[in-house]
Amino acid sequence: MSVEVTGSTVPRRQLGRHLRELRNQQRLTVRAAAERLEWSEAKMWRIETGQTSLRSLDVEAMCRIYGAPADLTEALMGLAKETKARGWWQAYGDVIPEGFDVYIGLEEAASQLSWYEQELVPGILQTGDYARTLIEADNPDMDQEEISRRVQVRMARQPLIRRKTAPLELVQDSELPNVSLRVIPFSAGVHPGVMSGPFVILRFPVNGDGRESEPATVYKDGFTGALYLDKPQEVERYARAFGSIQGACLDEDASRNLIQQAAEELRK
Repeated sequence: MSVEVTGSTVPRRQLGRHLRELRNQQRLTVRAAAERLEWSEAKMWRIETGQTSLRSLDVEAMCRIYGAPADLTEALMGLAKETKARGWWQAYGDVIPEGFDVYIGLEEAASQLSWYEQELVPGILQTGDYARTLIEADNPDMDQEEISRRVQVRMARQPLIRRKTAPLELVQDSELPNVSLRVIPFSAGVHPGVMSGPFVILRFPVNGDGRESEPATVYKDGFTGALYLDKPQEVERYARAFGSIQGACLDEDASRNLIQQAAEELRK
């Protein structure tokens, strides 16, 4: 049997994840849910694993039997429309409700992050005060309660690199065994990161057959939205860029010393 798949896998995988969680919350088996929807179990499996695109009406039917609230149902129906898109620009606001964050879901499922930043500390490593300063600067009209909520969400991501089961490997940070922080000195001159801008390559756990459980994905945060790239040639291009960026970096000890030196100068 072959399954025709079009567009980016990111919205399909995210939609499948949310639908699976909703089914589990209702303590429904795949068979029971399939019977209620008058679908085959194979179709349910393809949906929940992101192997196929979905119609909004199908998502609405699933949300109805799962008892999903109206705002989440609307968000998932909007996400279903994106499962057929060739590329996916995710602009939050009119469709996606609070707490529905595609990147966070991918980050939690990932086994490794290759993260390049030009000027900022990666979000998963930021302190509370640092995160608050950035969020306030980016959202000058936001009230303090909402700012605090966003800071809490950012801080809640950090246990991923310290979790006991399959801790996340961050290929760009400090003294944890699963973390490597490297800095590019100004003396390195022009390198691929100057042209690419900040990005994250997310890689996922390997199955028993040696293949990744999900396709590697490149995430780029933009001023008006975020870009998710998961075509092999796109990921490979960013992987090559990341390798070249690493080649221009100081080693871990020298990077750590440079950071400490900069911190001491700021304290003077």
